[in-house]
Amino acid sequence: MTRKRRRLTILLLALLSLGAATALVLAAFDDNLVFFYSPSQLGEAGLPPERLVRIGGLVVEESVEKGPGSRVAFRITDTAVEVPVVYEGILPDLFREGQGVVAQGRLQPDGSFRAVEVLAKHDENYMPPEVAEAIKQSGEWRPAAGGEPEAGYASQ
Repeated sequence: MTRKRRRLTILLLALLSLGAATALVLAAFDDNLVFFYSPSQLGEAGLPPERLVRIGGLVVEESVEKGPGSRVAFRITDTAVEVPVVYEGILPDLFREGQGVVAQGRLQPDGSFRAVEVLAKHDENYMPPEVAEAIKQSGEWRPAAGGEPEAGYASQ
């Protein structure tokens, strides 16, 4: 094998290795990427059932139903669309009807949402920024005394 051919072989192997490493990194990144949707956007997104996503909105008044064990069902709204959510676990202490929450989980074929994690707001002035934007777009925005929402979540 000539010197020129050996260099070309090494260069091709290095490029092939770099391409394989890049493909593995991008595949791992895609698996860990979690998108946020408002209830209105969730129906339009056409998500596959195995896709992990976050939805956020306000917990609909009088929609929380406690089931057997630690199962809880409730509805989340952005004032335009309501999405039924089922969660198996302990809800955060700050979870309340009429308050902002974000649920992470998967959309079910029947249109309900199976949550694996529920995050609640920190104080009465807080609303997830994405939810606040969706409510502003619907024309139902009623800011608190401070005006704009504050950042922060409490997890269980």
